[in-house]
Amino acid sequence: MKIINTITLVLLLAASATSAIAQSVEWRTSTLDNYWQLDKGVKFTATPNLGYEAVDVTTTRAQTMDGLGGTFNELGWDVLCQISPEQRQDVINKLFGADEANFTYCRMPIGSSDFAMNYYSLCDVDGDYDMVNFSIDRDRHILMRYIKEAQKVKPNLKMWASPWTPPAWMKTNNHYASTYDNDAVNHNGLPRNKEQELNTTGFRMEYGVLKAYALYFAKFCQAYENEGVKISAVCIQNEPCSPTKYSSCPWRPQDMAYFVGRFLGPRFEQDNIDTEIYLGTINRDNPDWSRVALDDPEAKKYWTGAGYQWDGRSAIPVIHKEYPRLKMIHTEAECGNGSNDWGAAEHTWWQISHYLRNGACVFSYWNMVLNADGMSPWGWKQNALVSVDPVRKTVRYNPEFYIMKHLCHWVNPGSVRLEIGSRDDILAFDNTDGTTTLVVVNRSDSARRLAIKLKNRFLNVELPPHSFHSALIK
Repeated sequence: MKIINTITLVLLLAASATSAIAQSVEWRTSTLDNYWQLDKGVKFTATPNLGYEAVDVTTTRAQTMDGLGGTFNELGWDVLCQISPEQRQDVINKLFGADEANFTYCRMPIGSSDFAMNYYSLCDVDGDYDMVNFSIDRDRHILMRYIKEAQKVKPNLKMWASPWTPPAWMKTNNHYASTYDNDAVNHNGLPRNKEQELNTTGFRMEYGVLKAYALYFAKFCQAYENEGVKISAVCIQNEPCSPTKYSSCPWRPQDMAYFVGRFLGPRFEQDNIDTEIYLGTINRDNPDWSRVALDDPEAKKYWTGAGYQWDGRSAIPVIHKEYPRLKMIHTEAECGNGSNDWGAAEHTWWQISHYLRNGACVFSYWNMVLNADGMSPWGWKQNALVSVDPVRKTVRYNPEFYIMKHLCHWVNPGSVRLEIGSRDDILAFDNTDGTTTLVVVNRSDSARRLAIKLKNRFLNVELPPHSFHSALIK
């Protein structure tokens, strides 16, 4: 009788454990106009449902994530200052709060980007080779205030940075832009005869200027660290393959490598700056562009990673395989044309899936916050995660905010991506606390039924048409 009671107790405990496992899934779903909803019906079962498509989440570990987030730009902070302090704080909380979008690793420009309020650099005095006039005073009033507010919510927020342009006096055309603006509204004032050609270097490759620019990077890292903002990594140039009518500077890869190997790397060593140096941000589809820079005998010891965006999407799969020691990062989400709709969010998911499946340990959305019109100072209306109408004092969280929330909410620095074959509709991560995160997307017009297998258990889920999902599994 005692033996029977013991067996009964064991069976009851086993049933209780099974129940506990079944209750250990938190599944969140977003559909158009119905975001981040808790689905209490998703539970583990011992077998897959009949007719459900099998998905096997392996235990094969891929890259370790450094972090996920977006980009700080001046125009974002400017419009946040035009709403109430309570509204502004709510936006910051939703972007950086651990129980919200949970951004952990963000990008910032060094000097002006195309979403700065106007052109500037951190040393605009012509011929100041010793950086006597280097200053981040402007940033203290604009960009740094934005970052500091985020740090209040996310004290361990990581940052990486890149210039869109060197100081104008360091360029061959002595201008922040690189291309003549032939629109009806001339946004940059650059004469046609001072355009910088593609496949040339717009930087003055002179000893004094190269040395000064290395000092510029060093002083930037030091100045920000002195203000409590550690710069974890720098990319040398935003989109070096594109001379543009906004802040920009084309570089040939051999010239960028020359600068890093003989000036920037040694400068960081001399000043004991541990900021990582990445090639990028590369927007060229031909892997040869990257190879030229990465194989330079002097620069290769300083490269710790490479960053890709836009057309660089075609190069990252090749470079990731050929240079496995280097970190791969995604540097800028494709910004759309101001639609801020569900289709834009599905396109952002495609980028997330592509870059992470090809080794990226960072994903950087572009503008986190913009005025509702989304217009750049040079005439391109673009998307943002959050749109603010400063007249009506309203805040709108766009579908791209939610796809980023589904990605970032339960994925922190140190999480490891798990391999799932060639599928582009699901990502999985092992987290440092022993939990597992799934991010699943259905971009089709029909519902889909998946039997997701994790360690001999199954999550049988039905995904509505055009829906985003994420799950925390304990």
